[in-house]
Amino acid sequence: PLGLAAGMDKDARALGAWWALGFGFAEVGTLTPRAQEGNPRPRLFRLVEDHALINRMGFNNQGAERAARRLKSFRERGLSFPLGVNLGKNRDTPLERAAEDYERALQVLEPYGDYFVLNVSSPNTPGLRTLQEGPFLDELLARLRPATRKPLLLKVAPDLTFEALDQAVELCLKHGLEGLVAVNTTLERPNLKSPLAKEAGGLSGRPLKERALEVLRHLSGVEGLTLVSVGGVEGPEDVWERLKLGARLVQVYTGFVYGGPLFPRRVLKGLLKLMEAEGVRSLKELWVPIR
Repeated sequence: PLGLAAGMDKDARALGAWWALGFGFAEVGTLTPRAQEGNPRPRLFRLVEDHALINRMGFNNQGAERAARRLKSFRERGLSFPLGVNLGKNRDTPLERAAEDYERALQVLEPYGDYFVLNVSSPNTPGLRTLQEGPFLDELLARLRPATRKPLLLKVAPDLTFEALDQAVELCLKHGLEGLVAVNTTLERPNLKSPLAKEAGGLSGRPLKERALEVLRHLSGVEGLTLVSVGGVEGPEDVWERLKLGARLVQVYTGFVYGGPLFPRRVLKGLLKLMEAEGVRSLKELWVPIR
């Protein structure tokens, strides 16, 4: 149930490594239809005192077509390793044409991903979060749902109010999306100790944990959507808590940065012990049927 969150392998360069390290799946991207450099450096900051990161990468990537070639090559190796593809718009594409970018990237990458995530919640592309609002999101989902029969998910910001989150859920259900990835990085700065705390960008890691859990609890009663929880995952207890709260899958990024290459296997071993302690033989026992 433990996967690598989007942002680590933006261009699908290290797919075999994530499999070898013990991840159950990986999500590549964010990928845009055209290559772009992203924001000026420095753009990634390690807040050691807070066990956190701040990034303002800005969707730096080599473009959908180059990633598609790498994904195709990986598929030809025959490894059974589920791959998600996180999609975004180019920085210079106006909001009113954003759906075209998502659609174009999806068309190029569709043969090679097992599921696709619409990233409308990164704080590092100007105006992007506007796409989470009703009219924009309604149009985006209406256009993209027919473009693939594979699972399509929406990635939401932790900074949304519950009212706005509920509206996004309604639109996902209306258009037949399969799930939600909750949550992206936050613009909030909750009681940080690091001198880098004032850097602009999205905050991830331990300070995001509380809000990620609040959002998951709020969404846990939703019928018809698979929940993927991400934000502040640091160990097996975090994964176990989220699975019991209703997440089908859990993703990690910052916890992996701090935990090192053995992190996935260490977490999975710990998860097995927690399951045994509570008499759970299979994670399917936790699953609420998705009606």
